[in-house]
Amino acid sequence: MIFKDFKQLIQNNIKTLLAGQAKVFITDIDKDTLWNTYVSSFPEEMRQEFTCNSCRQFIKNFANVVVVKDNKMQSIWAVEVGDTVYQKVADDLNKLVTSAKIKEVFFAESKKIGVDNNIQMLEDGATVKWEHFYYECPKEFVAPSGKSIEACQAGFRDAKNVFERSLKEITKPAIETVLELIAQNSLYRGAEFKGVLEAFLKCKVEYDSLPQASRDCYCWVTSITQSGAVSKIRGTSIGTMLVDISGDMDLDEAVSRFEKIMAPMNYKRPAPIISKKMVEDAEKTIEDLGLKESLGRKLCKPDDIDINDLLFVNRDMKVGGDIFDDLKNDTPINPKTLAKVEEISLEDFINKVIPKANTIEVLLENKHIPNLVSVVGPENKGAKSLFKWKNGFSWSYHNAMADSLKEKVKTAGGKVDGVLRISLEWFDRDDLDLHVYEPNKNHIYFGNLKSRTGGHLDVDMNAHSVVKNPVENIIYPHGSPIPDGNYTVIVNNFNERSSGKKEFSVEIEYKGEIFTFSAPSPTVRRDLTVANFSISKKDGIKFDKNVRSTVSSQNVWGLDTNKFHKVSMAMFSPNYWGDSKIGNQHVFFALDNAVNQDENVRGFFNEFLDQDLEKAHKRVFEVLAGRMKVEKDNNAKQVSGVGFSTTTNNSFVCKVTGAFSRMLKVNI
Repeated sequence: MIFKDFKQLIQNNIKTLLAGQAKVFITDIDKDTLWNTYVSSFPEEMRQEFTCNSCRQFIKNFANVVVVKDNKMQSIWAVEVGDTVYQKVADDLNKLVTSAKIKEVFFAESKKIGVDNNIQMLEDGATVKWEHFYYECPKEFVAPSGKSIEACQAGFRDAKNVFERSLKEITKPAIETVLELIAQNSLYRGAEFKGVLEAFLKCKVEYDSLPQASRDCYCWVTSITQSGAVSKIRGTSIGTMLVDISGDMDLDEAVSRFEKIMAPMNYKRPAPIISKKMVEDAEKTIEDLGLKESLGRKLCKPDDIDINDLLFVNRDMKVGGDIFDDLKNDTPINPKTLAKVEEISLEDFINKVIPKANTIEVLLENKHIPNLVSVVGPENKGAKSLFKWKNGFSWSYHNAMADSLKEKVKTAGGKVDGVLRISLEWFDRDDLDLHVYEPNKNHIYFGNLKSRTGGHLDVDMNAHSVVKNPVENIIYPHGSPIPDGNYTVIVNNFNERSSGKKEFSVEIEYKGEIFTFSAPSPTVRRDLTVANFSISKKDGIKFDKNVRSTVSSQNVWGLDTNKFHKVSMAMFSPNYWGDSKIGNQHVFFALDNAVNQDENVRGFFNEFLDQDLEKAHKRVFEVLAGRMKVEKDNNAKQVSGVGFSTTTNNSFVCKVTGAFSRMLKVNI
């Protein structure tokens, strides 16, 4: 074989190797080492013949070019030459080049590398044609005009280094945990990163499965073929969280750091943060304690409740009824017309009225919609109790609330302890906004979160991330210099996303006294005045006007509001059955024909759980309770109606029959 044939063989191999390659690489072999290896590979007596300057330039600039296939380097010298001196040259250069590490992405200064051939005229006038190593590069491997090779290489080198560092520092469990959070909608704007995370997880699995010697090649190739979002993930907000979790940072803290970057100022996570490991640990605890069958929950029927746990059972349920009575009951009642009825405390009502009552009817006002409640029990009556009390029963207020609007605000991250609190709740995807005008004309709302008097809008929901049970809250902490004068509370529907009948409630608490106002939601961009009140050191708080005094009736859970409904049974909440006296006490009135129509009824709440369970597996149980399906039967009687916490100021009007009939306003 002559040199021209060897040259052609190398050219053909280069063409084959480069075909279909996005980029090729150079290894970190010193240029002089390349040249010396090439020359010394020839027999000593032949070396002088192959030391031309043209071949020297090709060897120094192109001999260490490699491509990566199946995470292994292949050099241009991997050819079969046969039993010739050129085979040793090819083998020595191939071994040298592939034993090194990739240094950079290859770029050529120009398309032509080396000199193809040249003609030499001898002294006698004859000419000799000399062949040299030569290759004409495709344009995609040539540095753009006006840009240096170093500048072209720098971006690829940085991407590879970031990608490699990401693969080394971010663990597979961390990626899986974040994907799990996204799947359960527990990570704000997490869905935006789902595709990138799935692609990076695939890379991570591939990287970890490779032998150490192949990982560098993998990083070079994959950092080029993957999108920038994947290869540079470590430098992003989601990448920072992955690194934090991989470094054993507490999951809540890692997510909070992420949210500080991504979330609007007042964004609150709608769901607790849990990982697969947390779930596995909680599952083991549940199995060890024999509580697995206790997780199944259902809406209770009347015969599920032991009569000894009841305060009242209707003793005079009429069959049929008078048609004129039915017609009368079809007319909505304005609660204002009942303002002068006899008033009684809840304690006296329970101890003195209920024991002698034959029938009780409760006026379900619009303001009581948040008070709708169902008793929830175990599917298996013999299952152990999950709770702090001995029985396995719990309760769930309308839209999966455990207690009052006050508790709902606390859950959303708002402050509820102060001199004055004004809270708003609604039950759809609209973006309602709470506004308060102070006597000094200062305006507290999403555009002005704090006033000089200490008022602070600390929860603002549905502006960006949308939830179905949103709240907003303005709090004046203890010590706030609340000025005397007139205040106005306004609700504005900034973004109307839902259709149909809608309602909101506003709760105003001043020095421990709570006042509730309800009204249909305003249409988009409309201000609705909810309440005007004055505050003075002498008289405290006084309301002179509000918009909730409406006789319009709504149908919720099969019950018409502003109408009386018969009570089938009355009871304390299960945490006060028997000899239990644990936590806040509630009084429930099961109403005829009440059917819980909420999409998701909570089987239990964390604050109900046995202390050891709640402490060890708080986040898992919070998510578990939200996911556990509560069995519902809209055709069966339920223990559903209205409930009142004895710790919250409220009231209801009722009609009672016994030795005589009377109308009462029960104050809580």
